[in-house]
Amino acid sequence: MIHRSETEVQRKIPMNRRDLVRISSAALLWRASSSLAGAAADDAKKRQVLYFTRSAGVEHAVVKRSGAGPSLSEKNLIEVGRVSGFEVKCTNDGRVFDGDLSQYDAIAFYTSGDLTRPAKDGSPPMTPAGRRKLLDAISSGKGFVGFHSAADTFHSKGPRDASQAEVDPYIAMLGGEFLAHGAIQEASLLASSRFMSRSATMPSEAISFTDEWSTFKNYAHDLQVIFVQETRYMIGDAYRRPDYPSTWARMHGKGRVFYTALGHCEDVWTNPFFHAFARSGLEWVMGEIDFDMTPNVDKVTPQANQLKA
Repeated sequence: MIHRSETEVQRKIPMNRRDLVRISSAALLWRASSSLAGAAADDAKKRQVLYFTRSAGVEHAVVKRSGAGPSLSEKNLIEVGRVSGFEVKCTNDGRVFDGDLSQYDAIAFYTSGDLTRPAKDGSPPMTPAGRRKLLDAISSGKGFVGFHSAADTFHSKGPRDASQAEVDPYIAMLGGEFLAHGAIQEASLLASSRFMSRSATMPSEAISFTDEWSTFKNYAHDLQVIFVQETRYMIGDAYRRPDYPSTWARMHGKGRVFYTALGHCEDVWTNPFFHAFARSGLEWVMGEIDFDMTPNVDKVTPQANQLKA
């Protein structure tokens, strides 16, 4: 069993407010579908996903490699691909974006900081040309998935604690920018979309579990919000603001973009629901499933860009 190294005080959410589904109980969603999906995947043409985990800022435990072996998140995303019929290639070498990106059906990021700058682990940086090539590939139709600190990457110019009228091109593609976070705690996400793969089921109202919960700014106006972060019962000044999008999807030109703030804690990455959810995001950005992409951000989180209560 994998245990979190963090020791922050966790807090229980009142469970009688709505039909909450804890992430630990969602294993049935994945187990019921994994055997069928695995059988179908054997006969399907393998799609290619590039999983990029360079940390020019904070290096999270789930992307930190031990020796030559893959990190925890790499192992789990590879397993999601094995069951689902796509191959995951992992790297933290930024020079990959100077190469041939056409071989990948989707690109996934668990990154931090300015990826064109040096990193503590000595991994080669992304070149400015490689960064432009990545953004051009997405706007031309390449799928993109961002996990957790992918929103803490390539920040916009200006004060970190304020919104910007002009955002960094990467942030404009992603649809939101990391602002802050508080202590690890149990919290609830309100389901605002039926986004899920054919072989898994979205919780009817909300889901509750423990992770490090990011806050955001500079939201795009065309988001299809999938999960809303409920702030009412959360501990910490970072969450003294109206409910805001935590997981979303959007179109960037011809490219499909999916982002989720989930994935800081190790046991989130090993949970079957998260596997099913990551699979859904990857299937959607690769065009294997479709759903209504009508923007709903103004409807479900009308005060999304209000940073304080």
